[in-house]
Amino acid sequence: MSEYIAPVKDILFTMKAVAGLGNIAKLPGFEEATDDLVDVVIEEAGKFSAGVIAPLNRVGDEQGCSVVDREVKLPGGFSEAYRQMVEGGWGSLSGDPEYGGQGLPRLVATGVNETIMSANLGFALIVALSQSAISALSHHGSDRLKQLYLAKLISGEWAGTMNLTEPQAGSDLGAVKTRAQPEGDHYLISGQKIFITWGDHPLTDNIVHLVLARTPDAPAGSAGLSLFVVPKFLLNEDGSPGERNDVFPLSVEHKLGIHSSPTCILGFGDNGGAVGYLVGEANKGLRYMFTMMNHARMDVGLQGVGVSERSCQHAVAYAKERVQGAGKTIIQYPDVRRMLMHMKAATEGARALCYLAQAQNDIVAGSADAGEVAAATARADLLTPLAKGWSTEMANEITSLGVQVHGGMGYIEETGAAQYYRDARILAIYEGTNGIQALDLIGRKLVRDGGAMMASLQEDISATVASAQAAGEGLAAIAVALESGADILQRATSWVLDNRDEPDLTTSVAFDLLMLSGYVTVAWLMTNKALAASHALQGDAGDSSFYRAKIATADFFCRNLLPRAAGHWQAMQAGSETIMALGEDQF
Repeated sequence: MSEYIAPVKDILFTMKAVAGLGNIAKLPGFEEATDDLVDVVIEEAGKFSAGVIAPLNRVGDEQGCSVVDREVKLPGGFSEAYRQMVEGGWGSLSGDPEYGGQGLPRLVATGVNETIMSANLGFALIVALSQSAISALSHHGSDRLKQLYLAKLISGEWAGTMNLTEPQAGSDLGAVKTRAQPEGDHYLISGQKIFITWGDHPLTDNIVHLVLARTPDAPAGSAGLSLFVVPKFLLNEDGSPGERNDVFPLSVEHKLGIHSSPTCILGFGDNGGAVGYLVGEANKGLRYMFTMMNHARMDVGLQGVGVSERSCQHAVAYAKERVQGAGKTIIQYPDVRRMLMHMKAATEGARALCYLAQAQNDIVAGSADAGEVAAATARADLLTPLAKGWSTEMANEITSLGVQVHGGMGYIEETGAAQYYRDARILAIYEGTNGIQALDLIGRKLVRDGGAMMASLQEDISATVASAQAAGEGLAAIAVALESGADILQRATSWVLDNRDEPDLTTSVAFDLLMLSGYVTVAWLMTNKALAASHALQGDAGDSSFYRAKIATADFFCRNLLPRAAGHWQAMQAGSETIMALGEDQF
């Protein structure tokens, strides 16, 4: 088993060269996010994640979780690690200072969160879900709910969950049956929720469940859903946890991966009704929940980056020490190099994509310029399905290659390579399957606005092509490849808009469009990294080897992975005919 080392240099380089940390630090409220401070934060987070959380990764995978006497039992060492994380303030970095947060940009918290996710993905999910709950309450909760819950959630003393899915309602939330019966100043919630990440645990004094449910007079379908805060423990007058609420874990799922994350079936109201408090207005719960889901979708993309980074490090370490044939380590063989370069380039590309997407939210939060806010909002909307969808598809591929690099030993659990493969598999599924992300991209983000969001992105890609062309021979091949990819994206999006009135066709090609858009967007970002590295080499580059590696990695991505965009474009042009050719009875 290799030791995890946080990729501090590339995290910081990506923040500054791609995501625009310097510009974000100029926004009101973010002035403290200087390069010096952020450097220290990421370096210390890397040390904490590697030293405290990473050693529990294998422990959590082997021991897993269980329900005993209606309480979840966790793997050994998790309580102490969580306590240290809270005491270190690692979960409160981007929290609102009004409620005890540190007020740093979400981009900085993203870098910290990536190190935690790489160190131990199952453990990291409690942080991700709590931050999503914070987002929903911050945007839609009453002043009273904010006063009662936000400070404790931001500090990490309490944890948050998201409760959508039920046994009969997967992605179709209109089928949700959980009931909310009004009673005085609260509601009594009854029903069952499944797949609840960190739905119960002993790490915090309270758990704040955000639950979708129906009031008695609610309209049918998703329009009748309301959102409720249902705490594990009801609060005393002084705000401290008091009486146990009527919500209990019925079981934890036996999953392919992320064994250390207790994915619970929760029962609400089995003993009379779980007390819940309405968030915002009735029947607007799904809209409120989308605030939480969009936050979570960006986090899931980042989880793809984290597990990919860990798998890549693991494979590189093995390749450097595994001797095979004439005393050569396998990293010297071109086919192994092919796989390692694929893993490295795709991981760094996904990092750039997720960081840029998250940076848009900081601009929205901090800028006073209405035009800048509108542009950042549109860019975040466009990049969210790409960050979630493309990054997690690549995580499946990267972690599979991680097993392949190990050869037969990768299929043996003792080497640890298989865990990353198993852990990554959920990422393309939860918080909206990647098919749903693709439909979101093609329907809500391309067709709905007539391609305006995508056109803005294409303008930025064209500007980068011009910069790469002007940079000289060192980036010439990258410029040629990116220009070709940009042309394919332009043709593909124009074709979709021309055929927007054929729903079977657009929905059939949605996934190919998502992947095509992801490859081209990431190639653009990798080219921006190569440009920044080239500029650094022309100046007083402190680590020339690092910068040369950025250019070589971008070159590999643009010349070896970006050509896949052409394949997706070709598949799109086949339309729905080949996809729908067989009748149901022919399968």
